[in-house]
Amino acid sequence: MNVWISRVEPVEAAPGPLHGLTMALKDNIDLAGVPTTAGDPRNSSPAARNAFVVDRLIAAGAVPLGKTNLDQYATGLVGTRSPYGACHSVFSADHVSGGSSSGSAVAVASGQVDFALGTDTAGSGRVPAAFNRIVGIKPSRGLVSARGVVPACRSLDCVTVMARSVGTARAVFDAMVAFDPDDAWSRRASDLPRSRAGHTPGAAAVIGVPDLDLDLDPLHERAWQQTLDQADRLGDVVKVDVRPLLEAAELLYSGPWLAERWLAFGDKMDDDPAVDPTVRSIVHNGATLTAADAFAGFDRLATLARASEHLWTELDALLLPVTSGHPTLAEVAADPVGVNSRLGRFTNMVNLLDLCAVAFPGPDRSDGLPFGVQLLAPAGHDRVLIDLAALWCGEATEDEVLLAVAGAHLTGQPLNDELVRRGARLAFDARTASSYRMYLVDGPRPGLTRTLSDEAGPGIQVEVWSLPAAELGGFAATVEPPLAIGPLELSDGRRILGFVCTADGADPARDITSFGGWRSYLTGRSA
Repeated sequence: MNVWISRVEPVEAAPGPLHGLTMALKDNIDLAGVPTTAGDPRNSSPAARNAFVVDRLIAAGAVPLGKTNLDQYATGLVGTRSPYGACHSVFSADHVSGGSSSGSAVAVASGQVDFALGTDTAGSGRVPAAFNRIVGIKPSRGLVSARGVVPACRSLDCVTVMARSVGTARAVFDAMVAFDPDDAWSRRASDLPRSRAGHTPGAAAVIGVPDLDLDLDPLHERAWQQTLDQADRLGDVVKVDVRPLLEAAELLYSGPWLAERWLAFGDKMDDDPAVDPTVRSIVHNGATLTAADAFAGFDRLATLARASEHLWTELDALLLPVTSGHPTLAEVAADPVGVNSRLGRFTNMVNLLDLCAVAFPGPDRSDGLPFGVQLLAPAGHDRVLIDLAALWCGEATEDEVLLAVAGAHLTGQPLNDELVRRGARLAFDARTASSYRMYLVDGPRPGLTRTLSDEAGPGIQVEVWSLPAAELGGFAATVEPPLAIGPLELSDGRRILGFVCTADGADPARDITSFGGWRSYLTGRSA
C-alpha cells in the first residue's frame, strides 16, 4: 500500500493518558533523527528535534513507529502524488486512499498503528479518513501548534489526528492542544468562543443540512440520503443555504492562497524528476499572483464569510458529506487536477472560514466502500463536534463513560431502570473478547471473568451503555459482590468498563459460557 517512508524502532512509553498507543507521523512533521521529506526524497537531512506536537504526544505516552507517505508537499487530496508510490484505500486496491495524509490514514485503517497525525489545509485529514472508514479531527486553526511542520499554506495549515474510534481520537486531541508561544499562528483555547449564541444548555443540538442538491456520484448520493434519514440521531435537523460556503471552497486553489504555497516551497518546484509534475504545475500558478489579486481574494472571502455567519447563530453544527465521490486510481491518472478539485468541494472552505471539523464514517455505500460524513462548526467548538461524532458512532461523549452490561441491566431486564433513571443511553450491542467466560452467581446473575486460556471463542453478548460520568460512582455502589465494575475488553479490542466477576464467583460447575449471553441462558432455562 506504500504506507511508510521511514520506520523507527519503538521506544519505551512514558506514563500518561496515551501510554503505549502507537502512532504514525505524516512525513511533513518532524521526528528527531529522521528526515522530513514532505514527499520529496531530496530532503534527506535528519530533523534536529521533534515538532512541538510530537513532543507533547510522546510525553503523554504515545510511541512513534515511523513517517508516512503523502501527496508531495501536502498538495493534493488523492494520495497518488508521491515519488514513494500511490496509496489506495484499504477497502479497494482500485480506489484512491485520499490525501494528502494518505499513508497516515492507511496505517490507522489497516491496524498498523493506533492513531496517526496528518495535516489538513484543504481537507487532507478528512478525505483519507472518509475513504478508509476512520475518524479524522481537524482542530480549530492554531489550537494545535504547527511548529516543526513543513508549511503548505502557513496561515491555514492544521495538524490533525486520525484514529479508528472517536474515543482514541479525542484522547490524542486533548494531548495535542496547547498554546505555543514560539508559533506565531498558535492561538489560546481560552480566546476562542465555546458555545453558540442563544443555545440552551441541555437542549437538543441543532444540525444543519444543505437545502440543495449536492451533485454527488450515484453511490455516494444513496449513502448521503441514508445519512439524512438518520441525522435526527444528532439532534434537531434544519435545512440551510450552504452556497456561500461552497463558493468559498473554490477560492483555495483559484484565489491568492496559491501564492502562499509558492512562498512556502516554490523554490523546490524545479525540473528535477523527484518533483511531482501535477504539484509543480499547480504551485507554479502561485508565482504570478499579485498583491492586488491577494486583496481581491481577501475581500471576496470576507463577503462570503459575512453571508454565511448567520448559520452559526442558528446551528450547533453543519452536516455535510466529506466528498462527492470516491475516484479510482485510473480516474485520477486520467484527470489529476479535475478529480482532485472535485474532492475538495466540501472541505476546502473550512480553514478559510475559520471552522473546525470532524469526519467520521457514515453508512457504507451499496458497493461496500466507506462513505464519510463531517460536522463543521466555528473555531472553538471542537469538543461539541467530537461529542456529536461520538453520539453518531455509539461512543461515550466527553462527560460519559461506556459500560458493558451482561445480565439484569440489559434492555427489558429487571434492573435496566437503574441505568435509565441515571440518564444512561444504549450505545451499541457488542461481544466481549474471546477470552471471557460467563458464570452463574447468586441472584441469579451472570458474572464475566477473563481467563488465561488460548482457546478462542465468539465472546459473550453484551450491551454497551453510555452513562453520565457523574453517575458512575453511585451506580457502582449498587453492585454487590462477587460482581464489580472493572476493565473489560470488547471483541474489537476496545477497553471499557463492565460488569466483571471476582475469582471467588467463578465456579466451574456454574459455567454458562456456552449459552453465549444472558438472554440465551434465560431462553434455554425456560425451555
